[in-house]
Amino acid sequence: MANGPWRKSSRSGGGSGSNCVEARLSDEGPQLSDSKLADDRPILEIGRSEYVGVLSAIKNDRLC
Repeated sequence: MANGPWRKSSRSGGGSGSNCVEARLSDEGPQLSDSKLADDRPILEIGRSEYVGVLSAIKNDRLC
């Protein structure tokens, strides 16, 4: 499996703006990134259980 496509968070305001959180699956596991930094953005690699926890927190408005 190669790196999958980046997917934008629906909570990032939509549209063509560059201020969004993105996620993808890769050979190493789930990855998160902030697109507003373009090509210089850091890519955070996390474990699958942490990824599920982050998604749950976002969906339940537990992140500030």
